[in-house]
Amino acid sequence: MRGDIGEADGRVSDDADDRLPDDATVDLAAERAAAGIDEVLDSLDRELVGLAAVKTRISEIAALLLVDRVRARFGLSASRPNLHMSFTGSPGTGKTTVAMRMAELLRRVGYLERGHLVAVTRDDLVGQYVGHTAPKTREVLKRAMGGVLFIDEAYYLYRAENERDYGQEAIEILLQVMENQRDDIVVILAGYAERMDTFFASNPGMSSRIAHHLNFPDYDLDELAAIGGLMLEQQRYRLSEDAEETFREYLRLRMLRPRFANARSVRNAVERARLRHANRLLGGAGHAWTRDDLMRLEPADFLASRVFREAEPPSGPVGGPG
Repeated sequence: MRGDIGEADGRVSDDADDRLPDDATVDLAAERAAAGIDEVLDSLDRELVGLAAVKTRISEIAALLLVDRVRARFGLSASRPNLHMSFTGSPGTGKTTVAMRMAELLRRVGYLERGHLVAVTRDDLVGQYVGHTAPKTREVLKRAMGGVLFIDEAYYLYRAENERDYGQEAIEILLQVMENQRDDIVVILAGYAERMDTFFASNPGMSSRIAHHLNFPDYDLDELAAIGGLMLEQQRYRLSEDAEETFREYLRLRMLRPRFANARSVRNAVERARLRHANRLLGGAGHAWTRDDLMRLEPADFLASRVFREAEPPSGPVGGPG
């Protein structure tokens, strides 16, 4: 291990033991199955709606690393690819989930030893006084070695308006490690696209070390409804036929309000609907509830939300001509 973050982990390559003769053949499908790549990719499909371009890039990275590993067994060495990444998008678009699955995938194909995720923000890296930042940053990097370091809202590391800010010190340490120890750690920087563009423009050294820029678009209404359906299924709930339309209308209105956070806002809506559902059942004194009643959410479980109460009334008459 190069640099001064952490200690050498004692890994010894066993490529020599696995060396294949030049006339050998390999079954890449069997290699893929043995590595468990499809398990990770399938979990991404189950957990996240949409994000086709992101999932395609993850699949391509997995294919490259698997083929590189097989090539090495034939003595066909190549430099290890740079996998530092930038994830741009709004909150709740799946960036952290993809980072977690990416870490697991890199462990399975042998790129990273541990494959764990360490998620941090500026406060975990930057100190408040002289001499405080370097130890904090190095401690975080030490914890992340062998895995993925995920820095959310990474643009806050750089504050050009404050000459006495210590974020630049953390950036310089990160740059050193990203360049010299990229065999031991993958760094993912995440945040809003426009702010990340400004951050990279102000820190060209950081931009040059990022190999993959992945954009996580906001979800549309159909995707948000599908996300809600997945969450309800996992919790063993379902929507009545009428509640399906009410839920979609809730999502449509919520998308127009401030601080909308995609899947996070959907999760909050589902949790609050569960609260109202439970309260509604307990309020039905003397009523015997069935298993289906305990699972089924009704329009009333959403209509009590202030999203409906504070929605602007329609500008024209309700309904069309009779």
